[in-house]
Amino acid sequence: MSLRHAVLGLIAEMDGASGYDLLKMFEISLGNVWPARQSQLYGELGKLADAGLIEVAEEGPRGRRAYRITESGRAELRHWLVDVPSKGSRKDESLLRVFFLGLVEPEEAQHYMRAHVAGLGSYLDELAALEENVDWGEDDLSVYGRLVIEYGKRFAAMRRDWFDWAAREIETLGERGSERGSEGARGREH
Repeated sequence: MSLRHAVLGLIAEMDGASGYDLLKMFEISLGNVWPARQSQLYGELGKLADAGLIEVAEEGPRGRRAYRITESGRAELRHWLVDVPSKGSRKDESLLRVFFLGLVEPEEAQHYMRAHVAGLGSYLDELAALEENVDWGEDDLSVYGRLVIEYGKRFAAMRRDWFDWAAREIETLGERGSERGSEGARGREH
């Protein structure tokens, strides 16, 4: 997925949305699958307008611009949705670090894992609060937005549970290592 297509999709759904409106919608709907900073969003709006995929629908006070998608933009969005195969990302920096945790002390490895458990727990709390505070309707953004939030909740819960399990595994490894160390010391005494 690209920011370009995320912005095109939101503009198609929210005809007449300003950059501010789009940024808020990113925060409540796409933040757990494709976050965007304000500078990224406004930069993408300029690129989309230059490419003829969106246009300014109206200009308001203080330079506020509301955008709408063009026919070319709809064709590009449809092409991306239907014709372009999805490229699932297999990169995960957190798991790359887990792979190398044997290079640090077991207590440090457990701390790393427990920090993820806590962080994912907080993230799940944020998603639950967000879900409660959104005025859900029967429109497409509500229907599909709920699906995306549910994915975020399930994925975060799975990761939290996995990091918790892995932390316990590391703890077990540490206990076995200390047992082996004391056995080795006893063996050297004889």
